[in-house]
Amino acid sequence: MERIFLFLGALSAFIGVAAGAFGAHGLKGRISTEMLAVFEVGVRYQMYHAFALIITAWVQTKWPSFMVIAAGWCFAIGTILFSGSLYLLSLSGTKWLGAITPVGGLAFLAAWALLALGVLKTQPR
Repeated sequence: MERIFLFLGALSAFIGVAAGAFGAHGLKGRISTEMLAVFEVGVRYQMYHAFALIITAWVQTKWPSFMVIAAGWCFAIGTILFSGSLYLLSLSGTKWLGAITPVGGLAFLAAWALLALGVLKTQPR
């Protein structure tokens, strides 16, 4: 699982950097300032949680547990739902996509709680 989470974290960071550059250089002047800000929130949270996935890979080597693995998957799912919905909302203007964003936020919260509990309740290797 460590390699999968490290790979997903690195891939997510790569996509986050590309999306940030796209937003800064390709979207400025093409979408409203408000929608550009929405896009940038998606990029910011994607980058935060890309690093969280990389940290989760390391944590799994030190405190291996099902909770840490579940945290990694929640980080990945949260990124897709949270950042993905914000990207699509800002690019398409389809307002109902904003209803998906809080589900991604809940996945992030669950991930952080699972990561904390996994470290607290597991003996180190």
